[in-house]
Amino acid sequence: MTSPLFSGPSATRRTLFKSAGKATAVLAAAALTLSACSTGPASSTSDAGASSSSSSQFPVTIKHVFGETTVKEQPKRVVTVSWVNDDVALALGVVPVGVPKNEWGGNEQGSTPWKDAALKELGAGFGSDKAPVQFSEADGINFTEIAKLTPDVILAAYSGLTEEDYKKLSEIAPVVAHPEVAYGTSWQDSTSIIGKALGKEAEATKLIADTEATVKAEAAKYPQIAGKSFIYGYTDPSDLTATGFYTANDNRPKFLSAIGMKLAPVVEKASAGSKDFFVPWSAEKANELEADVFLSSVEDAATAAAVKSDPLLGQVPAIKNGAFVADADKSLVLAISASSPLSLPWALDTFLPQLATAVDAVK
Repeated sequence: MTSPLFSGPSATRRTLFKSAGKATAVLAAAALTLSACSTGPASSTSDAGASSSSSSQFPVTIKHVFGETTVKEQPKRVVTVSWVNDDVALALGVVPVGVPKNEWGGNEQGSTPWKDAALKELGAGFGSDKAPVQFSEADGINFTEIAKLTPDVILAAYSGLTEEDYKKLSEIAPVVAHPEVAYGTSWQDSTSIIGKALGKEAEATKLIADTEATVKAEAAKYPQIAGKSFIYGYTDPSDLTATGFYTANDNRPKFLSAIGMKLAPVVEKASAGSKDFFVPWSAEKANELEADVFLSSVEDAATAAAVKSDPLLGQVPAIKNGAFVADADKSLVLAISASSPLSLPWALDTFLPQLATAVDAVK
């Protein structure tokens, strides 16, 4: 299974990985209206603690790219695949019985700072009896480990499931697949879809509004960002064939647009009517990538310096002008790329100042 998160479209999920505070506050706000419910690990006797009002919402039917899935009753054992889905479940107060490891951009536990904060808030930190079981997705969907967890529902609202993946997972439990574009589901849509699947539609609506308000308030501290054009691309002097940019279908441009920036004309044109998340671009035409700011994940600071001095990539107008955001912090790249109601608030304190510094260099 491939993923668009961190590199060009031809890379496998594993090779993509190499290029690529406030979570607790969001959870605390959500806790004012949510009652946490843990589904526990496979050996746990705990359940989702569903309220009668939540249970009365079922059955629910959710349309997606492969048709539709009906969840007959409020799930007690939830398993997630890919990124984002576990973040959303946790933000809604539901601890899955199983989650994939964050094998890129994660910590020693195979988790993330925002996920750890959420699990701690819900009394289910890794190492505790209520913690989710973790499984590897390094080689694709882990059907065997998922089946062992006997889930009631499998959340994949943000994913790149193939039809074959979907059919195999559906033999285990009802699957909530992505609505249309693989890895193109916005965090708002992921939250809404998962909220419906878990019987927490009202909570999901509030979570979306609260998170959007947080993002808007933080972005307002950097008024110079508003109205500036951008390209979120990928650059690596060691592999010029991977040069390109992310389209409006990807969550990186979606986030930057949401905080008041504008897609560069070249990206806008490439995005029109397209379901692609990434458009390859010849390094020989790097000077045509016109935008106020150019962003890219990089392996390290040395790679960033090499991009700036490269005879081709260094001709990207924004890079040439010093308006270049080259991010080597893999957790931060993950937080923006696979954005969620937990990851975005965590990322803002670091990402927005970097972006504002680049904008300040615009000539």
